[in-house]
Amino acid sequence: MNAASSIKNDFLWRQSSTFTEVKQLIADQLKPRVTAIDLEGEYPKDFLRSLGAMGGFSGVVSSVYGGNGLGISHSIEVMEHTAKVCLSSAFLIWCQTACLRYLQLSDNDKVKSELLADLASGRLLGGTGLSNTLKSNAGIERSSLKALRISGGYVINGNLPWVSNLGEGHYFVTGCPLENDGRLVFFVVDCNQEGFRLVDGTHFTALEGTGTLACQFRDCLISDDRVLAHAEDSVAYLAKIKPGMILGQMGMGLGLISSCIDLITAVSSIQSSINQYLDDQADDLLEVLQSAHQETYRLAALLDADPNVSVLPDVLKVRLAGGELSLRAAQAAMLHQGAKGYLAHSAAQRKLREAYFIAIVTPAIKHLRRELACLAQQAH
Repeated sequence: MNAASSIKNDFLWRQSSTFTEVKQLIADQLKPRVTAIDLEGEYPKDFLRSLGAMGGFSGVVSSVYGGNGLGISHSIEVMEHTAKVCLSSAFLIWCQTACLRYLQLSDNDKVKSELLADLASGRLLGGTGLSNTLKSNAGIERSSLKALRISGGYVINGNLPWVSNLGEGHYFVTGCPLENDGRLVFFVVDCNQEGFRLVDGTHFTALEGTGTLACQFRDCLISDDRVLAHAEDSVAYLAKIKPGMILGQMGMGLGLISSCIDLITAVSSIQSSINQYLDDQADDLLEVLQSAHQETYRLAALLDADPNVSVLPDVLKVRLAGGELSLRAAQAAMLHQGAKGYLAHSAAQRKLREAYFIAIVTPAIKHLRRELACLAQQAH
């Protein structure tokens, strides 16, 4: 698929009845449950399954494996509309579609045939456990897992502190270095498999309803059938999946920023005389949002046309802008709403907590700035 085809497909998707159905699903199933998801930790399983059944996860999967092939642009747009209402649910869509894309871009046809169609349709749910992998590979923290190569697979030991969109019967992708080697191996984990255990116990100030659990590996056997990239292929594989993984998170940021602008606009008619003294107005934020929106979908079209295209620096820059603008927009919405925004069930205070999540989820703002600084040093 070339970039022009990607843009055309995205236009056709927005004109389709499915796009209308997705927005209706968000309004009917998700909007009434936002407070329960946020404050009570309700996991929106029914919404996710319904969204998958209508093709909401299918963009990053080719038609050969049950997807619609519309690309990462499609996934970002679904996330964007969801994040306007509920960032927790948009984050879960990112987890699901990131997992799907890891499989789709692998050379392991067996695991793709076995899992992709069911994950794309929402019959199976899946997560992404690459936070520690990315940070340890960048020298930010130590690896929490180790892999021992044996005949027919790997034995995995260690603990991941939290991985999202998990539960009984779910799958997720992670990666870790080989013992006494350092090269990475990437693989799929079945949450029901022997030697693996999910542990609850962490509670967050936001995004409680995201199925975020700790993962314990105790001599957990991963067969070669579940390996997405062996050590000799892992550098090229990580380079292929990383830009799309990071760019996909912009769906959360774009939706949240847009909803913050809506909160500012909602009180403009009655509080404009005093809110005019605040630094950020709706028009100021909208101008910056439009720029980030355009750049996000430009990069998505390039990645849809060629997953190996060299766009990582631009992806890091727009993702950094997305995190920074999320904080700015959420703070502005809170200040414009005033005391009303500070109520326990107020959207404004929830948006502020959600914005901090966008700023700290891997890759966090500090991680993004570090990677950009390293790239700048390498260029000189």
